Amino acid sequence: MNNVTRPTKIHIWIPDYESAMGGIQVFSRFFIRALGECLPEAEFSVLSKNDNSFPVLPLPAGRNRFTCAGWWPRAIRTPAFACRLLAHTLRHRPDLVLTTHVNFSPVASWAKRLAGVPYVAVAHGVDVWGARTGWLRKALRHADFVLAVSQFTRQRIIEGLKLPAHQVGLLPNTVDAEKFTPAPKPRYLLKRFGLKPEQPVILTIARLASEERYKGYDQILRALPAIRRELPDVRYIVGGRGPDHARIKALANELGLAKNVTFAGYVPDHELCDFYNLCDVFAMPSKQEGFGIVFLEALACGKPVLAGNQDGSVDALLGGEVGVLVDPDNVRTIGDSLSAILLKRHPLTVLQQPGQLRARAIETYGFGQFRNQLAAHLSRLGVSVHPLVCAALPAS
Repeated sequence: MNNVTRPTKIHIWIPDYESAMGGIQVFSRFFIRALGECLPEAEFSVLSKNDNSFPVLPLPAGRNRFTCAGWWPRAIRTPAFACRLLAHTLRHRPDLVLTTHVNFSPVASWAKRLAGVPYVAVAHGVDVWGARTGWLRKALRHADFVLAVSQFTRQRIIEGLKLPAHQVGLLPNTVDAEKFTPAPKPRYLLKRFGLKPEQPVILTIARLASEERYKGYDQILRALPAIRRELPDVRYIVGGRGPDHARIKALANELGLAKNVTFAGYVPDHELCDFYNLCDVFAMPSKQEGFGIVFLEALACGKPVLAGNQDGSVDALLGGEVGVLVDPDNVRTIGDSLSAILLKRHPLTVLQQPGQLRARAIETYGFGQFRNQLAAHLSRLGVSVHPLVCAALPAS
């Protein structure tokens, strides 16, 4: 890395900081926070594609700059932001570029060619698994390092892009253990949705769009009639909005589930923990999930989780140690598993131990572990990490 032992300028390229609430956005905020602790003396420039003002949420303490492009019309925002990234990099010549979305890596590749600036790209899941365009594949191969959020994604990158294993590291998602905590079912949500405290609730939170159907909410709807035979008052709450809403609502009506399904719409960030505490099981049997930060959030609230067994969800649930992994295409298995969880007869006994579920999630994926893993990767790249963080790293 140009023999740089302590970079004074770090550029971080992100899709959003607070203009959206998806998994990549949450990851980006944790990533920036961790960088601030690892490199407290660095000068940070955060460049956001979709934010249109300086964020309310705090940036790392110290010297930092925040630049956004969200005020550009959406039709021209992508090329405008790409030009901004390249111009900013060539002008300020950072010691390292870090991008939390692989789609920005081609610009980083050009900056490296023109100015020798090294770059690291974070890969989450479907954003890179199916990377068929030559410019994106070439940019990832040209990166100094690629960070994958799960073993599943890492292996897909190594095999699909023919990258050497040493060029692809692991940096799993993390969870805010102070924000997501166990609590009784919130009264205001019970009242809002006409629920009784003892009524069994299944929860999914996802964007409702055709490209997001892999998250498995259709399969849960199809499994619900069988669940209802054992638990007549079961309620399935679908949190999220998007263009697929009308279709899945029609599917629920077609299956005769109008009284058992609630479409909650957009879930604001300040209610998210309450939604997890409202449910008795969080279910998202996906088959293209890069990791699934929602699983960690539910576990931190002490809730049982059901996920698919064909993607990065396996990492989040520790291979099935802290949650139920099912074939996401098998509606019967999904239904049987959800019924067993709700009736507290599933053989995975940890599902009935909310304190243990929370403890395992935080022990494995807490912010301290996230920061330390990032610090270890930075150290291997030749970046000098703060001594107190270095002291927390395991011996290599």
